[in-house]
Order: sequence, then C-alpha cells, then structure tokens
Amino acid sequence: MLEQPFEKTADFPIFLQSEAVRDQLQYRLRQQSLLGEFGRFALQTRGVPQILQRAAECCAEGLQARFAKVLEFLPDQNRLLCRADVGWAPEQIDSASLGTAVGSPAGYAYQTGESVISNHLPDDLRFHTPQSLVDHGIIRVINVPIARGGEGKDYFGVLEVESSDPGQFDQADADFLAAFAGLLGIAIEREQADARLAEALEHQALLTREMSHRIKNSLASVVGLLRVQSRSAHSDDVRAALQEASSRVATIAQVHDNLARGSRIGFIDLADFIEEFCGRLQATANGNQLCFRADPIPLPADHAIPLGLLINELVTNAVKHAYPDHCGVIELSASRIDGRLYVEVADQGVGLPAGFDFDAPRCSLGFKVINGLVRQLRGRLQARANQPCGARFQLDLPILPAAAQIER
Repeated sequence: MLEQPFEKTADFPIFLQSEAVRDQLQYRLRQQSLLGEFGRFALQTRGVPQILQRAAECCAEGLQARFAKVLEFLPDQNRLLCRADVGWAPEQIDSASLGTAVGSPAGYAYQTGESVISNHLPDDLRFHTPQSLVDHGIIRVINVPIARGGEGKDYFGVLEVESSDPGQFDQADADFLAAFAGLLGIAIEREQADARLAEALEHQALLTREMSHRIKNSLASVVGLLRVQSRSAHSDDVRAALQEASSRVATIAQVHDNLARGSRIGFIDLADFIEEFCGRLQATANGNQLCFRADPIPLPADHAIPLGLLINELVTNAVKHAYPDHCGVIELSASRIDGRLYVEVADQGVGLPAGFDFDAPRCSLGFKVINGLVRQLRGRLQARANQPCGARFQLDLPILPAAAQIER
C-alpha cells in the first residue's frame, strides 16, 4: 500500500518522481516475491491452519497493512468465521464472525464473487461497517473471494486486508490479493482432498480389518466342528485326518487374526505369526519342545497364508514322526538373506527314512500339500540329514516386491 498513487506531473521534481517510481516498483516486486514464497510454502506444508495463517501474514505484508483475516464460510450457520488473522488480539478474533449479507465488504465479496475495495469505509454508503472495524479505526478494506481449487463459484470464504492508515488500495492491489486467493484456494482444495482421501483409506482399512476378523471367527467355528467330529470318529485314520484338517484351518484363521491386528493393512509380521503359531501348536506337540527364531519381516496375505500352511505341515510332520519313542526339540527359524526368505524346520530325532523322496508319486498327503504350496510360492524345498542326528527341511522363497518395499 502506497499512501498516494504515483502520477507524473510537470511540477513534480524529477528526483522525487524517480524516487516514487522506484518505491512503486519495489512495492510491486515485493508482492510478486510474496506470491512465490507462499506458493512454495503451500506446496511443502500439510495442514490448513498453518497455510491460512501464512496467507494472512503474507497478504498483510504485501499490502503494507496492519490487519488481515482469512474468513471461512460455514454453510450450516450462513456466516463467515475468522480462521487466521494478523493484527487482531486473540480475545477479539477467536469467535469473530460476519454474516454473508452484502451490507459488509466481506459479505459482498462472498455473495458476488467480486473483489471489493473501499478506501473510505466510514463514508462508504454501500456498506455497514462492522463494529470490530470501527473499534480499531479501520478506514480502508480490500476483500477478495477464495474459490476452492482457485477458480469456479464454490467459495471457501474471503480474504480480507484492513488498514487504519491513510492512503489507497488500488486495482493492482486487488489483483495481487486475487492471485493470492487463487493460490490459497488451490492449497485448501488439495488439503481437503487429502483429508477426504485419508478418511476413505481409514474407512477402507477398518473394513479390511473387520473382514479379516470375521473370517478368523468363521474359520474358528470350522476348527471347532472338525475337532468335535474327530473326537467322535471311530476310525483312527479318520480321526487323524480330521485333526490335520483342523490344524490347517486353524493356521489360516491365525493368519487372518494377524491381518486384523497388524500395524500394516494387508500384511502380517512373520516373527509375530511364528511366535503365536508355536504357542498354539505347543499344546498338541506330544510333549516335544518347540523352539523358534524369526526376523520381523512383513509379509502380504498372498504370501502369508501358503507360508503359514507350509510351516504348519513341516512342524506337525516333525511332531508326529521325529521322536516316536521319546520327546525332543523341534526348531523353527525364519530369516531374510540377500532379498530371500529362508525357513528351516529341524529336529534331532530318528531322521529321514532310507530312500526318502518327497517328490515321489506315492508320497503322503501332507507332502503333496507341501509340494503344492512350495510351487505356489515359487520356492525350493530341500530335505537332508541333520547333524549329529535328525532331519532338516530348508525352504528358500523369494520375498515379494511389495514386502521388500514396505520394509524400506
């Protein structure tokens, strides 16, 4: 804001004309600089209150005024509420609001979508001066509407700059403020769109967790039914088959339980899963001791379910066959090495039978399940003698790109 617009006259001294031109140029250059500064700030900042406050500060500085406000329109109250300000005391501004009638400069700007300049506000018959402006001796105001997205007729509110000093706001000042309101409208729309997206993602995450929780509960009911049937079965083979089926279903239920409780949507933490898996299986381990060690690796559900089933098959196989005459230790480990996942199940029991081949056509159902799951995960499974005795199964799997990326 310059106190008087510069007009070149023959009677005006040349050196004063040059000084006025220089001041005017610096004034406009500073406005352009503030637009650039605010644009960078708005791009780098998240949070509407901070953006609104910085806008008020820049506009007051750009028009060399003591007072500025950002007013937001509240549809349910049909009022303009102050959201950020410069120059006003907190007790004067915290609940300050204006109606949207055209009787006030801010209301006129909001209703018409046009800039308002009043350089003699107390004498301006177009408006009824709000009492707060009268109390502060405000004599000049300039208002521009803030359109969401920087254009259109969907207005967020009004940007207002006030001054109690003599002088004049001109059309170039209104253009500066309108450019500022355009940047501010884009920043507001981006922040509100981000907030809507975050809300939608949060809702989606809630639905995903709820779905996993319900699947876990449904599978738990299936596990219960299978166990009831196994207890009432008259054949040992049928009883064993039902128990194996219940163990597999319980493993899938556990994966969904981890998905519902995990910190990352759609992922489980492998270390947590293995700890809970061993805790659950320990009760039916026929007195054998399950020992485990696992790296905290996030795994997506597509990987976690077949891997959980693989671990279940290998561990339960060791529980059933490793120690036929006594109890012993079964070790389970999972680690990440050079971008691959290595899982081992080892025991110190009787070892593998002579000529053992889990790829043989006549292998047991359990190993047919294991082979199918290994192919599904595109991994490799090796079986060899443990030292000094027992068996060791080694599983080598690629870690999915999604799991590797989320770790970073």
